Amino acid sequence: MLSQEHSITQCNSEKITGRIHSTESFGSVDGPGVRFVVFLQGCPMRCQFCHNPDTWKTDGGELKTADELLAQALRFKSYWKKGGGITVSGGEPLLQIDFLIDFFKKAKAKGINTTLDTSGNLFTRKEPFFSKFKELMEVTDLVMLDLKQINEEQHKILTGWTNANILDMARYLSEINKPMWIRHVLVPGGSDNDEQLIELDKFIKSLNNVDRVEVLPYHSLGEYKWEQLGMDYPLKGVDSPTKERIENANKLLHTSEYNGYLSR
Repeated sequence: MLSQEHSITQCNSEKITGRIHSTESFGSVDGPGVRFVVFLQGCPMRCQFCHNPDTWKTDGGELKTADELLAQALRFKSYWKKGGGITVSGGEPLLQIDFLIDFFKKAKAKGINTTLDTSGNLFTRKEPFFSKFKELMEVTDLVMLDLKQINEEQHKILTGWTNANILDMARYLSEINKPMWIRHVLVPGGSDNDEQLIELDKFIKSLNNVDRVEVLPYHSLGEYKWEQLGMDYPLKGVDSPTKERIENANKLLHTSEYNGYLSR
């Protein structure tokens, strides 16, 4: 399994390239407004509900420079209007932090709103990562952080990793007052446990930078990808949460109390 200091960004003396899994021209659920969404290749987490396991491999995707990717995104700038922009997701984008810094710096130079969609799995306050992360935050307008499970042992079962450093990332973003959206995938029999939802709510309320909390109902639409890759789908037979359980999660997480990024 990849170490948290691992990076798959390709560097040489002249340019940095990133491994791009795919892009979406008119994203509407990956941050505020209409967005150009970049999905980077590579992810160390092994979430049981992952609907894109084809992004896990670190040697896949298409190599592009930040300039090439930005030129592609700019073709759609007229659709972004107020509040739109670029979102980088994955996979796990922090695996390619050098490329991400380069890309976001060039986007900000063009006046483009930048959003990072991350699991936080790579976060550490150790060097050299921490200095790079602080540099990245200087050119990041919004962080969308997935908090998949508040209980550490259950998080390990769900993803294969601890959540201690992920929660620390949320605390750090609160320390620097970086605007943040929290997203939580609701899995029946797992992350929809009332006690754990209450604990998650307490943690979120301890932060001062959360502008939005979203409950994302689990779905099995990515199951076929697991089968195509010859892997057993760990949540086979698990249904999507009922309307009642979704409403319950929204109530316990007080999602209606948050005003949203654009209200800042």
